[in-house]
Amino acid sequence: MTGTSIDGLDAALVEIKGRGLLIRAEVQRCLSLPLGELTEPLRLLARQEPMPTGEITRIAREFSLLHLQALKELIGDREIDLVAVHGQTVFHRPPLSWQLINPAPIAYGLGVPVVYDMRAADLAIGGQGAPITPLADFILFRNPDEARCVVNLGGFCNITILPACVKENESGLSDCVKLIRGRDVCVCNRLLDRIARVLFRQPYDENGENAVSGEVQRKPFNSLLALLEAQSDSNRSLGTGDELKIWLDDNIKVYKPNDLARTACAAIAEAITTACKPVDRLILAGGSVKNRALVAEILDRSEVPVDMSDAYGVPAQFREAVAMAVLGALCHDRIPITLPSVTGVVKAPVSGCWVLP
Repeated sequence: MTGTSIDGLDAALVEIKGRGLLIRAEVQRCLSLPLGELTEPLRLLARQEPMPTGEITRIAREFSLLHLQALKELIGDREIDLVAVHGQTVFHRPPLSWQLINPAPIAYGLGVPVVYDMRAADLAIGGQGAPITPLADFILFRNPDEARCVVNLGGFCNITILPACVKENESGLSDCVKLIRGRDVCVCNRLLDRIARVLFRQPYDENGENAVSGEVQRKPFNSLLALLEAQSDSNRSLGTGDELKIWLDDNIKVYKPNDLARTACAAIAEAITTACKPVDRLILAGGSVKNRALVAEILDRSEVPVDMSDAYGVPAQFREAVAMAVLGALCHDRIPITLPSVTGVVKAPVSGCWVLP
């Protein structure tokens, strides 16, 4: 998995037991590799910068070879059955979406089937194609006694609201699945990383160090919160064009850099905690769990307990990579992975494109 932050490649080795909705997933090992020289070309593509098709083809191949390198390192001498790969989202504005990847070198390099482009079927029949992870979150985090909100702090924040589910047979689980809710909430790392690049000349605010020392400023907080709430209320999948660059441009000369970083964290936290209500617990995952300022603002605003996904056997940084493995297994079992209650598709299709070596 590589997210919209375009800051690294995450891979997870996951043991899947059972079939269909009854599967159980256990994380065996995870690793992350830097994107290196691919970082800037992928960001240029995501920013819609013109590029020759030959260069795009080269990037896709090199990107796939990096996946192959990561997977070989991850797997070691183990045998695997399946690879599920997301690809890099370089454009997303439904019904148009592009997850850049060339899966063939991965399939033939490892000698196993590869499932990819898992959003395409949903988009083709009228869905938003995102969020794509709620059914995986149900497999990984459901609980019979409490409703939970899984919060992905990625390039854009998306949430999954899981009902308390006491059923553990396939028909009962199917009923619970119908109650799952999920949606994109607002921009997250795409704005925070831009603040770091423009104001601090850093690729990202490591551990939120700059934001931690800042103070929330009321006027830019209110203006950003209004923009974030508009995104949250839009009932659509967020992506290209939703980075809220304009907010930073409007405030960059008025407020101190550290204050703007903290203010952005506070406004994002406010939008997230509001969107999660009402549940019994928040579970945080994604790259920004390392941002101490953002997490502190979420903790301060949440009215219910907040955990990291690590507490449930899913390392927070790798939750999306783990989710891709779960979704790949469900695609293999011909279980539709997108949900009408989440993507708006009328009838969820069986998803996934395949390379079979």
